[in-house]
Amino acid sequence: MGCALSSSACVYRINIQQGNFLDQSAVDQVKDGMTRSQVRYLLGTPMVADSFDKERWDYIYYLKKGRSGHVDSRRVTVYFDGDKVAKLDKPTDAEAAAQAASAAEIKNGRTY
Repeated sequence: MGCALSSSACVYRINIQQGNFLDQSAVDQVKDGMTRSQVRYLLGTPMVADSFDKERWDYIYYLKKGRSGHVDSRRVTVYFDGDKVAKLDKPTDAEAAAQAASAAEIKNGRTY
């Protein structure tokens, strides 16, 4: 019993990261009137390209931290009118700062 209990406590759980991690400075550079190619250059290829609405690109980021199970997620949506940016839905500055702090913890090896 003691052996089974101690071995289960040592299970390594990896961080699960999916989607586009977007640097806030890159998101802040996206402005109304920019072309699709300019947005793609700044943010990369969108994670979800809506097949029903070609005028919308969704950038989704998801991170589940190993043992703690803490989940960070973020969504940036770019709306186009023709080939130009019409609207940008992005996280607030506080949400972006929290994600940056979380990413710094992972980078420094403090993930639990």
